[in-house]
Amino acid sequence: MDVFELLSLLTTLAAVFSWLNYRFLKLPTTIGLMALALVFSLGLVAAGSLGGSERVAALAAAVEAVDFDRTLLHGMLGALLFAGALHVKLDDLYAQRRVVAILATAGILVSTALVAGAAWVVFAAIGAPLPFVYCLVFGALISPTDPIAVLGVLKQVQVPKSLEIKIAGESLFNDGFGVVVFLVLLGVATGQSDVDAGRVASLLAVEVVGGIAYGFALGYLAYRMLHSVDQYAVEILVTLAVVTGGYALAHALHVSGPLAMVVAGLLLGNRGRRLAMSPTTRERLDAFWELADEFLNAILFVLIGLEVLVLTWQASALWAGVAAIPLVLAARWLAVGGAVTVLRRWRSFSPHAVSVLTWGGLRGGISVALALSLPAGPERDTIVGVTYLVVCFSILVQGLSIGPLLARLYSSDSPSRDSSSSETELMQ
Repeated sequence: MDVFELLSLLTTLAAVFSWLNYRFLKLPTTIGLMALALVFSLGLVAAGSLGGSERVAALAAAVEAVDFDRTLLHGMLGALLFAGALHVKLDDLYAQRRVVAILATAGILVSTALVAGAAWVVFAAIGAPLPFVYCLVFGALISPTDPIAVLGVLKQVQVPKSLEIKIAGESLFNDGFGVVVFLVLLGVATGQSDVDAGRVASLLAVEVVGGIAYGFALGYLAYRMLHSVDQYAVEILVTLAVVTGGYALAHALHVSGPLAMVVAGLLLGNRGRRLAMSPTTRERLDAFWELADEFLNAILFVLIGLEVLVLTWQASALWAGVAAIPLVLAARWLAVGGAVTVLRRWRSFSPHAVSVLTWGGLRGGISVALALSLPAGPERDTIVGVTYLVVCFSILVQGLSIGPLLARLYSSDSPSRDSSSSETELMQ
C-alpha cells in the first residue's frame, strides 16, 4: 500500500466514522472517532481469529507502515499546535502566566518522579518489572497533557474562563518541556548520555529557550509579510509556510518545533489578527485553519484507534496498564495540588481548580508517539502497551466525563466562559 492509498484509507475511515458519530453517537468528534476506530480494530482482530487473518494482517501491515511518532511529532503536531494557538487570547494567557509556567515545568518534573516511583513498585508487584530508569522514561512521556486532546475537548465543554486558559496554556507549553525531559532520561536509559546539570541546562536552553525565541522571530517575520499585503490566499500560504517550512527548520536547528509553533501562532493570532489582517482575511484564515485542525485531528484519532492492531499484548502489560491509570491520575493530582498550594500565597483560585485541572489534563497521541519512539526491547513493549491503555482511558473516560463533572461541580456557581471574575489575580 503506497502513501496515497494509505492516506485515502485513513481519510475514508475518518469520514465514515465522523458521519456515524454525528448521526448516531453524538460524542465529541475526537472521542467519537477514536472510539469507533477502536471498536473497528477490535472487530477486525476478532474477525481475524475466525478466519479472516489475511485481510486483517494486510491492514495491520498498512497501519504498521505508518511511522506514528514521526508522523505526529515531525508532521502533524506543528499544524495542530499552530491552529490551537491562533485562537488563544494572549492577554488571557499572560494573566495566567505563573500557573501555566509552573504546571508546564515543575509540574512535569514532580509528576515524572511520582509516576516513576509508584510504577517501579507496582509493576514489580504484578509481575511486569521495569528498570527504574525506564520507569522514569515512562513518567516523562505520560506526564505532559496532550494539547490536541485537551483543545478538542475544551471546544465541547463549559469551563470557567480562568480554568480554560490554564488547561489550554499548560497543554500548549508542557509538551516542549516534557520532550526535553524525555530525551534526557532516554539517553541515560540507553547509555548514550549521563545526567549532569550542564547537559540538562544546555538542552533546556537550546530546545526550550531557543524554540521560544525562534518561534517569536518566525512569527514576527510572518507578521511583517502579512502586514505588507491584502490578499487572503497569499496570507494563508504564508501561514502554511510558517507551519511546514518553519517546523522543518526548527528540527534542523535542534530547537523545539512545538514551542516555536505555539509562539508563532500566538503572535499571529493576536497582534497579526489585529494589525495585519483585513476582516476578509481573518474570516478566511480562521475557516482554513479550523478545517485543517478538524481534518488532522480526525486522521490522528483514527490512527490512535487503529494502533491496537499492531501492538504486542501480554497479560503482564495489560495488568500494568490497568494499574498505571490510577497511578498517573494520583501523580497528576499531587503535582497540580502542590503547584496550587504554593501559588495560593499570591493569588486566589476558582473552586475545584485542582479537581478540574487533574481530570481535564488528558493524555493523547504525543504520549503514544514518544512511547513508540523507544528502541526495540522488552521495556519498549511494556511501556507502549501501558501508555496506550492510559491514553485510551484518558480520552474515552476522562474526555467523556469532564462535561458532567463540570456540570456537577459548578451547578450552583453558574460559571461563565466569558467571565474571568471566578479568579482574581492578587499579584502581577
